[in-house]
Amino acid sequence: MNVGGPAVQVSGLMRGLPPDLFDQTLITGFCDEDEADYLDTHETGIEAVRLSGLGRTIRPSDDAAVLGKLVSQIRRTRPHIVHTHTAKAGAIGRVATKLSRSRAKTIHTYHGHLLHGYFNAAKTRAVIGAEQLLSHASNRLVTVGYSVRDDLLSVGVGSPAKYRVIPPGIQIGPLPPKQDARRALGIPETGPVLSFIGRVTGIKRPDRFIDVALRVSKHRPDAQFVIVGDGDLMRETRDKVRQSNAPIQFLGMQNEVETCLAASDGVVLTSDNEGTPIGLIEAAMAGIPVVASDVGSVHEVVRDGETGWLAAPDAAALSAAVLELLRGPEEAARRGNGARNLAEQKFGVSRFLNDYEQLYTEVLIEGRGR
Repeated sequence: MNVGGPAVQVSGLMRGLPPDLFDQTLITGFCDEDEADYLDTHETGIEAVRLSGLGRTIRPSDDAAVLGKLVSQIRRTRPHIVHTHTAKAGAIGRVATKLSRSRAKTIHTYHGHLLHGYFNAAKTRAVIGAEQLLSHASNRLVTVGYSVRDDLLSVGVGSPAKYRVIPPGIQIGPLPPKQDARRALGIPETGPVLSFIGRVTGIKRPDRFIDVALRVSKHRPDAQFVIVGDGDLMRETRDKVRQSNAPIQFLGMQNEVETCLAASDGVVLTSDNEGTPIGLIEAAMAGIPVVASDVGSVHEVVRDGETGWLAAPDAAALSAAVLELLRGPEEAARRGNGARNLAEQKFGVSRFLNDYEQLYTEVLIEGRGR
């Protein structure tokens, strides 16, 4: 439950589904030292069953022990549905359901995929093979966007009939005044601010964000850049910023995304691969214009020319889009307003909860004739 899209959506289901219909148990592990736990920073009221050893890194002995614990948990609680999220937990959870000989229906949500940008060719083939096998152990496969679904189908993961596309459901609070937000964060109160908001890890390409900042600052020396978040590449990223003298300020983990968005004139996403990024949806709901790599299902959040700027995952292309945003504040405001309207229609919480309630009901009555 590290801070990020899956944790936001799981928490939304835990809090939002009607308790008279759904009795939910959240099973999770512990975050790595360089990641913040969403249950500690944002959703302190949600209870979870914590399994030591259930983490991001593959450790055969720990993973085997976790598998045994999950089998016992499933046999003891006898759930009607086992709903898994993220790649490793999705694999262990679905295997445990089979080993427990449970009659539970299984649903797995892909918040993205590992097909591009994560591993070398051999490991990627192994991941695809594992996902192909696991798809047979799933009653439904959910993706957060159509492109994610199509990418998985293209490599033979599951059949079209098993898939449901359920975009995230997000709600943010009111934004404070820009000057108040900047003072609270220690950001200069004058000049434009462009923000990177997310995990500081390889697939997000913080190195590319540094390159964008350096390129843009040659033309707009008044522009400031900030990185909000933490991750395994934080130390390396700090070193690169220091060595290049890039105009980037590190704000660390922030619990109030509304403050970060209010302080920003634009949000920049430089990733090599994405599902449907929660950070871009939050920016859209705040009316903050976005410049983003055109990867994964990003185009389902950002409509190029209407609600933001899409560019190739390349520093030169992204820099040109950022400069265009800075040159035209009226056009940026127009696209930001368009983004807010689209986000309210597509990514509302009530739609999200209703979609999952319908899905759960669908798999429960399947084959029963009533």
